[in-house]
Amino acid sequence: MRSLILFLQQVNVEQKLKEAPDGQYQIGVLIGSFIPFIVLAAIAYALYYSAKKRD
Repeated sequence: MRSLILFLQQVNVEQKLKEAPDGQYQIGVLIGSFIPFIVLAAIAYALYYSAKKRD
């Protein structure tokens, strides 16, 4: 089950950029590929800050 989910989540950004109809689409693809990392970093920072504040 886990491997199926990972397989479905794989996105080939390079191919999407090659097939992009215009520059606006390319920017959207790049921003969309970075959003999960930004969200995870924000969650990690919030958890770190709350743990540090607790001490």
